[in-house]
Amino acid sequence: MRSGLVVLAPGKSVGRHNTDQFEELIVVFEGRAEIRVTGRPVMAIAGGSAAYCPPHTEHDVFNVGTTPLRYLYVVAEEKKP
Repeated sequence: MRSGLVVLAPGKSVGRHNTDQFEELIVVFEGRAEIRVTGRPVMAIAGGSAAYCPPHTEHDVFNVGTTPLRYLYVVAEEKKP
């Protein structure tokens, strides 16, 4: 498992990426974001909200607000039964 804090300026994104066999949890502290996961509806989240990105999916985080977006990501390897 790994985690980190991200701060994005208004109008910026982290860039489309794929976490392969890892699932990702995004917890927003401040600001407004859109999480775009390929093949799924756009998720709009704001401070105090969280979003889940399943393994093997491309996704991106966009700051759609007018203030910096601050969020924590937590990435963990998918558990196989």
